[in-house]
Amino acid sequence: MPAHVQGIRQASINVWICAQLNHQTSVDHGREIRITAGVRKYSHQFTLDLNTVNKNLHLSERNRAITGTNTKQSYPDHPDRFDHHLQVLCRESVCGRCYWEIEWSRSVFISVSYKSISRKGSGDECVFGYNDQSWSLYCSSSSYSFRHNNIRTELPVESISRRIGVYVDHSEGTLSFYSVSGDTMILIHTVQTTFTQPLYPGFRLYYTGSSVELC
Repeated sequence: MPAHVQGIRQASINVWICAQLNHQTSVDHGREIRITAGVRKYSHQFTLDLNTVNKNLHLSERNRAITGTNTKQSYPDHPDRFDHHLQVLCRESVCGRCYWEIEWSRSVFISVSYKSISRKGSGDECVFGYNDQSWSLYCSSSSYSFRHNNIRTELPVESISRRIGVYVDHSEGTLSFYSVSGDTMILIHTVQTTFTQPLYPGFRLYYTGSSVELC
């Protein structure tokens, strides 16, 4: 290839790479990148689904917060209810591009899931992140990790945030998690995949006393 043609081709590739970095958030795991584009313009309000919430989760804040408890709640039996794990799904599905934020305490799993995930029993088919129906970010006081189909990925980070942002572009197959502090958002992890069903935000509490609140 002539040198001038090769130079033009390389310049075109460089322009394309810059365009991709400006318009998408897909990166390898473990990198922290400050996001200047406003994914918050896709903010969506979600509420927790009373028919899915485990009986050892206490609902509050107009069904926008849960806390793990040793006291069983008086929720009626329902086929959609998680009967073993401390889990809940939201009522509303993720449509197109969506962004939402969560505040958490102790150890929690921040997830998205297909509605077809199993609800009864203690098997992996029921646990967010442990099957091909769900994707989950585990947050603890010392670490983050990501899990899908029971494959765990440790995510090295400099600091832990108690506020997490989640961004989904359903048609593009993008799922991103952000550490949020005021107006600063730092990318924790991005997944690029193909979603074949509607997604629902979901949460799993690791301990009684853990909590999650939709912001």
